[in-house]
Amino acid sequence: MKNSIPIDLIYEILSRLPAKSVARCRCVSKQWRSILRRQDFTELFLTRSKARPRLLISVQQDGISLYSCSYASGLIYFHNMHIPKEDVDPEHVLCDPLTGQYVILPELGVGHSVSYLGFDPIDKEFKVLFMNTSDYIASNDVDHYILTLGAGELKWRKIRCPFTHEPVWNRICINGVLYYLAISSNGLPYVLVCFDVRSEKFKLLDIEYRYGFDGLINYKGKLCGINLEYAYHNGFPVKLTMRVLEDVEKPEWSKHDYSLWVESKVGKVNYNLSVSGMTATGDIVLSMKYVSNPCYVFYFNPERNTLQVQSVEIQGLGANRDCISYYAFVDYVEDLSVNDAMLQLKSSPLLQGRNIVTKRPKPKQRRHTSRDLSKSAPSVKNKHQNKYKFLANMLYHSVGLAILFFVLFVLFF
Repeated sequence: MKNSIPIDLIYEILSRLPAKSVARCRCVSKQWRSILRRQDFTELFLTRSKARPRLLISVQQDGISLYSCSYASGLIYFHNMHIPKEDVDPEHVLCDPLTGQYVILPELGVGHSVSYLGFDPIDKEFKVLFMNTSDYIASNDVDHYILTLGAGELKWRKIRCPFTHEPVWNRICINGVLYYLAISSNGLPYVLVCFDVRSEKFKLLDIEYRYGFDGLINYKGKLCGINLEYAYHNGFPVKLTMRVLEDVEKPEWSKHDYSLWVESKVGKVNYNLSVSGMTATGDIVLSMKYVSNPCYVFYFNPERNTLQVQSVEIQGLGANRDCISYYAFVDYVEDLSVNDAMLQLKSSPLLQGRNIVTKRPKPKQRRHTSRDLSKSAPSVKNKHQNKYKFLANMLYHSVGLAILFFVLFVLFF
């Protein structure tokens, strides 16, 4: 392979494949594994993946799980997920939706809490910020914890915040800074907290709109708060107000107002719109908070002042679909560096068709029975069958890769 296929051609071919296929190619040999883990290849793969972004939808079904989730750079973090719903103690779960790998974070043994997922693009680290709100105001280092993914054992560390505040759920991570709304102890209804994921330092900002925001988005690398004001009949037109944080140090905000209107076939939204985010093409995405039939997603471009409506069909939800809520994440892309950072996660997949994970295994071991021993000692016939299956699978993937190389070689040359 070294003498026959140039490394640039390997990059050109494999960077166009899905991430799961690249993961399989890493198992071909040590040389392939080394090549496909290089930083220049992962960056090329991410560039190609950004050219085909997708809308990621996480469904919360009644009777299965209760959670609030956040998204950062390819990973989803579930705060207080009940596994199953009848379980009294909620879990904090970090999941890679691409591979289905997940990890249940260690318990802190506190009551009411809020936690967010952040990503540091410099050190390529994911961190979870945890705040204890049992007393409704987080005040000192006892109430703030941080967990770093990929730093060996998953352990919470205490950190200190210089000011008191009560965090709320509106949050977003932009360029290594985690922004979230909070209630301050100085009497202001809402303030904005900036948490630098890398330095783990807090900063408090006042916001000019005292009632907070309906959603936070990444507007061209800047924080933007979105507010929605509905018509008297709970439908369109909807007034959309953007407040962009132009200067963090001053702070300085700019304000922009728009009126959204769509055809009557969409009907009343009944205060049911949720701010999902902003696409790379500059469209603000609004989705329904609850699944309807059909389910609509709205794309508003503030520069062109245009609104497009897309109907989305979510399959496999059952008869009570109108009572199901969901979360939509904008511009979800496949990132190989995320998979590398998640190597310590369990390889157990999520239960098919459900947004719950299996319970963590109990540490206590049971004695092996004769039936267990018989399973652990396969017969000679089974050994040969497994060997043949392994060789067949290797041959199948080798032929598939050979055909892929031939087709792409013809296309390029």
